[in-house]
Amino acid sequence: QVKLVESGGGLVQTGDSLSLSCTASGRTFGTMGWFRQAPGMEREFVASISRSGGTTGYADSVKGRFTISRDNAKNTVYLQMTSLKPEDTAVYYCAAKLVGGVIYRDWGQGTQVTVSS
Repeated sequence: QVKLVESGGGLVQTGDSLSLSCTASGRTFGTMGWFRQAPGMEREFVASISRSGGTTGYADSVKGRFTISRDNAKNTVYLQMTSLKPEDTAVYYCAAKLVGGVIYRDWGQGTQVTVSS
């Protein structure tokens, strides 16, 4: 059974840092990513990382503040968030592609991040 479980969300203040983790199980995963959805908004891409970790991508809104990484031995992907802003408030979702896959096929349940001003 494929399962992605996020953790690390919480309530922080503007300028704080927070680290999210996503532990995956059930298959070998390819590219993994983080997405977020704020209330009343569409889900949006945040960051992605290739299976090797050699290629990463970021949304312009988080570039320079967020860092994605992964540990394949632990089947875990991380999102280190710094200089958090109220507009970063959202439910953050972990997602994964199959090895060589094109679409994000597997999704976690999400973890809430709230940044107070």
